[in-house]
Parts: sequence; structure tokens; C-alpha cells
Amino acid sequence: MNLAVNTPWALSGLVLALLPLFNNGMRSSPAPWTALIPGDTLSAFVVCCLRLCAVAAIAGLVLGIAGLHRTEQSRERIGHGAHIVLLLDRSSSMDNTFAGRAPNGVDDGKDAGGRAMHGAIAEESKATAARRLLTDFVKQRQNDLIGVAEYSTSSLFVMPLTENKNAVQAAIAATATPALGFTHVSKGLGMAISFFEQQPVTGSRIVLLVSDGAAAIDHDSEQKLRLWFKQQQVRLYWIFLRTAGSPGIFDQPEDSRADNAGAMPELYLHKFFLGLGSPYQAYEAESPDALKQAIADINQLENLPMHYVERIPKQDLSAVCYSIAAFLLLVLFGVKFCEVKR
Repeated sequence: MNLAVNTPWALSGLVLALLPLFNNGMRSSPAPWTALIPGDTLSAFVVCCLRLCAVAAIAGLVLGIAGLHRTEQSRERIGHGAHIVLLLDRSSSMDNTFAGRAPNGVDDGKDAGGRAMHGAIAEESKATAARRLLTDFVKQRQNDLIGVAEYSTSSLFVMPLTENKNAVQAAIAATATPALGFTHVSKGLGMAISFFEQQPVTGSRIVLLVSDGAAAIDHDSEQKLRLWFKQQQVRLYWIFLRTAGSPGIFDQPEDSRADNAGAMPELYLHKFFLGLGSPYQAYEAESPDALKQAIADINQLENLPMHYVERIPKQDLSAVCYSIAAFLLLVLFGVKFCEVKR
């Protein structure tokens, strides 16, 4: 069971547990010679049990003082799932709604004259919708190892790959901090791929990119990302949160002069992903419902057999030792209280 103690020297007190074997703790009373009386098996059994209780009570107290605990363990498990890194865009545009305005803007729930419109439904930002739906997504992925990363001006490490879903949900909730104004997607992708280093390839490896925009990637970064995606055997899913009226990742330029990465970064980033040489799937979501459907599709697609190692944290057993000792001492005090006095 991988048991250990914090203070080994305290185990010397276990010698005291031998004392009840030499003294039953009962008051002796003078009696006539009883050699002719048959042996009382029940009495002998009760005395033996009381001595064992005393031994266990003293041992429990000593082990509690020594800090008995179960050490950290790991065990291999087999489930259905994947290793998933949630890569979230934290540019300032993510704090706007799918309609391209602030969730609490003056045009939300008011008419052109500034008068309140009864029955208007408050809109949530793209970042809020993503957090809400990704939290539900994590709840459904019980056997996955999930990590969280962000990017804007630079990449940000949030949570390593872990099977602790409560920690992942807390990491997603922590992305509610104010966003920055720039989008550096190549740094974010590089950070996401680094999560899989030193990890055994035991199932699907996924980077789930959630963003509402893109930026041009320089040639050196493109070459590095192609190499890293192939080396780490990573699949890429891109959920593009499209603002109403803005260009999409599947739109083709109407004017040849706009056919470049500077004018249509989303389209060219999509083309780059298609040429990665790794499995890639793109989704274009123009509303929270479309985002929900995209996440549901990914949930169904990535459900392959997976081997993973579950870490079991250190467990303190001193409270258990004290509880057992206290119970046994109560039993012994009860028996002592029932002792007949002469």
C-alpha cells in the first residue's frame, strides 16, 4: 500500500504497545485456591480481546504521532478519450458579442433614441460563450487529459495536461481576465504543441483553437509549426468565432488585390493549416448555438481508446489512526467502568 511516516523516530513508541501483553489492566482480588474449577474459555477469550484492543490503541496513537500516510502513487488506466490542449484567443475582440459590439453596449436593449426596449435579451461576449461551452465540454470528457493555454500579444501557460477536471474548469474560468489588443497565433500554437513534449503517445493528441481572428505567420514560424505538428503527431481543430459581417475562413476575395495574408488573414491561416500535413478540421461559428454544435461534433469525433497514467495524491492517515485509537480507548474505559470493586 506504499505506507510511510513523516517522523520515523516516533515509531520507537511502538515498544509501549507490548505492555498490555504483560498486564491485563484489571484489579486483582484475593480468592481461594481455584485449581479444581474448570477453565473458563469465555473469560480467557474476553481477556485476550481486551489486551489486543489495548495493543491496537497504543499502536494507533503512536502511528498518528509519527504521521502515517499513503505515498503518492500512479496507475495506468485505459479509457476512451484524447490528450487535448484548449488554446484560447484572448485578443480584445473576444470581449465583444458575435454582433461585434460590447455585451453591455448602449445598443444592447435600447433603441436609436436611447430608450429602453422591454423584453430585450442581453448578449454574451464570444469569450463568455466559449468559456461556458468549453466548461460543459470538459464535463463530458471524463477520461481525457486536458490542458489550457492562451495567446494574445504573447502566449500564456495556464494549466498543464491533467485528468483533474475541476482544475481544468477553474483554469477556463480564470480566462475571464481583461484581454489585450493583439493576436499572435504562432506563439500560441507553439505553446500548445509544447504540452505534448515528454508525454507518451497513447491516444489522440488534439489542439482545439478557439479564436475570432487571425494574423499573418512569418515564414520561419510556418516551418517550425509544420515540423512540430508532425513530430508530436497533433491534430488541429479550429473553431472560428465569426463576427457578423466580417470575412470568414472560407470566403474568397472578390478583388485580386485583396488576395493576400494582410487583407484576409483568416483565409490564409486556414490555407496554412490545410498544408500542415497533420489532420485538420475547421468550424465557423457565427452564434453561441453554432459554437455549441462545433464542440459537440468534436466531442463525438475524438473518442478513441487511450492509455494514460492516473496520479493518486498523498493521503494522510494520521486522523484514521487517532479515530481508531479513540474508539478502542472508549471500549477499554467502558470495560474498566463495569469492573466489580470489592
